Amino acid sequence: MPEPKNVAILGATGAVGAQMLQCLEERDFPVGELRLLASKRSAGTDMCWNGRLLRVTEATPESFEGVDIVLGAATNPVAEALLPHAVAAGAVCVDNSSAFRLDPEVPLVVPEINPEDVAWNHGIVANPNCATIIGLVCVAPLSRVAGARRIVCSTYQAASGAGLPGIEELEAENQAIVEGTPMPEPRAFAYQLAYNLIPQIGGFDGIGYTSEEMKMQNEGCKIMHDPDLRVNCTCVRVPIARSHSESITVEFERPITPDEARDVLRQAPGVRVVDDPAGQLYPMPLATSDQDLVYVGRIREDVSAPEGVNSLTFWCCGDQIRKGAATNAVQIAELLL
Repeated sequence: MPEPKNVAILGATGAVGAQMLQCLEERDFPVGELRLLASKRSAGTDMCWNGRLLRVTEATPESFEGVDIVLGAATNPVAEALLPHAVAAGAVCVDNSSAFRLDPEVPLVVPEINPEDVAWNHGIVANPNCATIIGLVCVAPLSRVAGARRIVCSTYQAASGAGLPGIEELEAENQAIVEGTPMPEPRAFAYQLAYNLIPQIGGFDGIGYTSEEMKMQNEGCKIMHDPDLRVNCTCVRVPIARSHSESITVEFERPITPDEARDVLRQAPGVRVVDDPAGQLYPMPLATSDQDLVYVGRIREDVSAPEGVNSLTFWCCGDQIRKGAATNAVQIAELLL
């Protein structure tokens, strides 16, 4: 067994932080001391880990002395303010915020795709965007065989992408509809999400794309070591609790058939092929929630592709809180061992 490491979770009381705590236990990570850090408001909360209660303490610049690995599940401002102190104290940080993802000095890692990048970290390893992880876990193995050139993606992202406030808001709206009580004022989202779709996640740029949509482009190029990869993405918030879904069309340099793609994906780490339309078997959020595999199906030729263009379309689903965030971070921590 690897030598135990002292671990801190920054943002431990949020949805991703609580899932990190569970993943450490499930994956039998060699933890020595475990520190749970959060805001002053959440300090004093007790959380259960490995059958014992741990007290949450306020995160400060002095919280990281003696810590080997920090799992970050806090907002960008908190990560930017505190993680440099953790690095200065000698820790390696695996950060789930977007603060450091595009920093050229910071590896951006999906362990199934580019685990080797962990080796050149300078104290921080960035965890990619949830939708980027879920989509690229399927695209990358196909790209190794046929060379991905262009991705057109539409995402259907669960309320969990906005953390606990998003989940709680959707639950409150559903309850109001069932009970016939007044609809609560939207706070986590711009509009009521229950019985609705919201085609905006993040702010818009000057040409009409949201920040969430550009993450797939920018992060995908970095993770796959391909600055020429082209991505067009539309991100939509949908009224389900957890597990993101994505419709993806990929243009390849070389021919690849749907059957060949299924064979490649069946052997790919972190992927489960669920692709039997005749039997009504395909990935769905209900089937993929609270587990770590990305399900892929509906694999078919792109009938709109011009002659000579090699293009496939598929559908995939994965748990945003687990593989899209917490599990990926703990997998990176395992690489650090």
